[in-house]
Amino acid sequence: MKVGFIGLGAMGSAMASNLLKAGHEVTVWNRSPGPTEPLASLGAKVVRSADRAAQGEVLFSMLANDDAVRAIFLTGGLLDDMDKGTVHVNHATISVALARELAAEHAQRGLDYVAAPVFGRPDVAAAGKLNILAAGRAAVIERVRPLLEAMGSRIWPLGDAAERANVVKIAGNFMLGAAIESMAEASALARAHGVSAADFLDVMTNTLFAAPAYQGYAKLIAEQRYTPAGFALPLGYKDIGLALSAADATRVPLPLAGLLRDNLLEALSAGDEDVDWSILAQVAARRAHLDDRKL
Repeated sequence: MKVGFIGLGAMGSAMASNLLKAGHEVTVWNRSPGPTEPLASLGAKVVRSADRAAQGEVLFSMLANDDAVRAIFLTGGLLDDMDKGTVHVNHATISVALARELAAEHAQRGLDYVAAPVFGRPDVAAAGKLNILAAGRAAVIERVRPLLEAMGSRIWPLGDAAERANVVKIAGNFMLGAAIESMAEASALARAHGVSAADFLDVMTNTLFAAPAYQGYAKLIAEQRYTPAGFALPLGYKDIGLALSAADATRVPLPLAGLLRDNLLEALSAGDEDVDWSILAQVAARRAHLDDRKL
């Protein structure tokens, strides 16, 4: 199938590479040209503008946030440049409000729209094992299913309304952040009593919390390995903000999300930008004056 892909960060690049490996004809665009080079070596066609990437049957996008999506598709006019009948599959984690707006703007132009945020870090994306949430017209999701299956291990249809996929993604990331925060605080408690974070988390993630999310982030915390970032701190802060905005719109109290946002902000205020959001463990340790204890 002839497809386009815009937004080639760590996730987007891995996803586009799997489309190429599956035999699809992929045209790519990114604001900075560097990430396009490895994909070109795999056979991707590189173009100089986003509208040139939107000439196929399906356009995928994996952009960082609401501002980036709005700048390219709405204020940047990309939707106006796309042919009627083209499917736009948006993998970005965006606000519920923007998800609704995008669905309406696509419909007005005769464009099909699928909201398809994903669960999985860059290594999972590279392995083609993402869990892909999908909301939009059922027939359109089925049309792009073979493409989604080239990038993910499972597709999770969530109904016609695009924002349903986005709120599930936002709520899921809130749960991940809460899991990291609980491990960060509990590890600080264990360390203060002479038990290493590694020993404590080894017990927890092989007994009470033997789940991939806990095991993966526990390893980062135990090893104090916050770079390179699999999920960067500013993105985590952004996503918790999205959860609070969605909650505010429907008057759903999320007191834990407020705490998590403040802790992420504390990490950011310490100058921690290019780190994984599991850096929350360092925030908890710093508050307990444990930074110099190598336990």
